[in-house]
Amino acid sequence: MRVLYPAIEPYSVHRFRRGHHEIYVEECGNPKGFPVVFLHGGPGSGCKTYHRCFFDPEKYRTILFDQRGAGRSRPQGDLADNTTAHLIEDMEGIRRHLEITRWLLFGGSWGATLALLYAQQKAQNVAGLVLRGTFLARHRDVEWFIGAEGAPRIYPEGWERFLASLPLMERTDVVQALYRRLIGKDELARRRAAREWALWGGQVTLGEGFDPGGLSEHVSAADVSQARVELHYAANRYFIDENVILDGCDRIPPVPVIIVHGRRDLVCPLESSWSLHRRLPDSEIRVLPQSGHIASGEEMIDALVRAADAMASRLAT
Repeated sequence: MRVLYPAIEPYSVHRFRRGHHEIYVEECGNPKGFPVVFLHGGPGSGCKTYHRCFFDPEKYRTILFDQRGAGRSRPQGDLADNTTAHLIEDMEGIRRHLEITRWLLFGGSWGATLALLYAQQKAQNVAGLVLRGTFLARHRDVEWFIGAEGAPRIYPEGWERFLASLPLMERTDVVQALYRRLIGKDELARRRAAREWALWGGQVTLGEGFDPGGLSEHVSAADVSQARVELHYAANRYFIDENVILDGCDRIPPVPVIIVHGRRDLVCPLESSWSLHRRLPDSEIRVLPQSGHIASGEEMIDALVRAADAMASRLAT
C-alpha cells in the first residue's frame, strides 16, 4: 500500500486580490517540478495540510488554493461574486500569475466538478486529470443526497431528524429552506441550520463511522461559513446548466485521465464516475471496493498516491 508523502510546508504563500475577494494560494514541493493544482471539495471546505502529501515533493510543484469564501481566503463565507465562473477565472489568474503553461488538475467531489469544467473551457492549459468521487452536479445528483428516493432511504432515522428541524411547509425543498436561514440575519437560526446540514452530511459521508456527538451544540463561525457557501451553490444549481459536464466531454483535451471512486460512496454514487468514464473512453477508472466518499483510508490513499505518481511518470516524458 502506498501512503501519503511526509508532511511538508509551503515554500511560497500568496494572497491574490480578485475583486473584493482575497484568494489564499500556496506552493509546495519542487519549484521546478511539474505543476499540479489541488481542487478542494464542498464547495466551501478549503484545503487541509494533508492534501499537500498526495504528491511526490521531488517531482511536483504543488499548488493549493482555497476557493472564494472558503478556508483561509477572505472574506470567509462571502457569497458576492462567488459563482462557478468566478472560480474558473480565479484558477486562470493563479495559473498566469505563477507563469504556468499547463498543469495537472487533481480534484475530488466538487473539486472534480471544477476540474472538468475548467478542462472543457481551458483545454489548452490542461496536461491531465486525476478525479476522485466525481460529482456531476446534475439534478439527479442533488436529489440523491436530499431526495426521498436517495440517501434518505439508507439513513431514514437521520433523515427524519433532519426534517424535524424544519417546519412542515418547508420540507419539500430543504436546500432552499436552509439557504434562507444561512443568508438571514438571525444568528441563532444560521448556526442551527449549519449544524443540521453538517449532521446530515456527516451521516451520509461517514456512514456507520459517523459520531454525531462529535458535532457539539456550539457551531463555529467557520462551520457557518462553509455551510453558507455549500448551500449557495446547491441553491443555485451550481451556476451551470443541467448535464453540462457530460454533454461537454468532447471539449476535454486528449490528455491522461484517471478516475478513482469508492463503491461505498453514498454522497456521489459510482454511477457518476462510470458515466463520465463512458464519455471519456480513453480514461482509466479505478473502483475501490471498500472505500466511501472522503479521501482517507488505506485503500483510497493508496489509489490517489498511485494515480499522482503515475501521472508524474507520464508527464515527465
